[in-house]
Amino acid sequence: MPSKADPASPERVYVALGSNLGDRAAHLQNARAALASLPKTRLVAASSIEETAPLGGKQQPSYLNQMVLLETGLEPHALLEACQAIELAEGRERTERWGSRTLDLDIVQFGTRHVRDPDLIIPHPGLSTRDFWRRELAELNSDER
Repeated sequence: MPSKADPASPERVYVALGSNLGDRAAHLQNARAALASLPKTRLVAASSIEETAPLGGKQQPSYLNQMVLLETGLEPHALLEACQAIELAEGRERTERWGSRTLDLDIVQFGTRHVRDPDLIIPHPGLSTRDFWRRELAELNSDER
């Protein structure tokens, strides 16, 4: 069951960006711009971009990955819907699990909230197994923002 926060206070949210098809850097740039333009949302910082091997054991191109820190007044499911719309605008097709994609946006942490339902789990369950996410989070948290 989701915990509630004061809706008047923006929450700090970490969103992971990944792309391994097409102009990967442009997909990440477009995602950052789209996230920054969401209502009640401000892009606070972005980590360095790094190239990583694909997850899930499938043969596919390497990914470019990055983490962004947002402050948002959106609720978690509204942010999820916005992220999926941004993915779709960048040509994302959901055809297979762990498949290649033009853009993947994952909500990694959402303030201190815990959400567990069929559409959304926060904190993201992949956080403990993805070293690149932990590096990116550490970079974003290296100084107080």
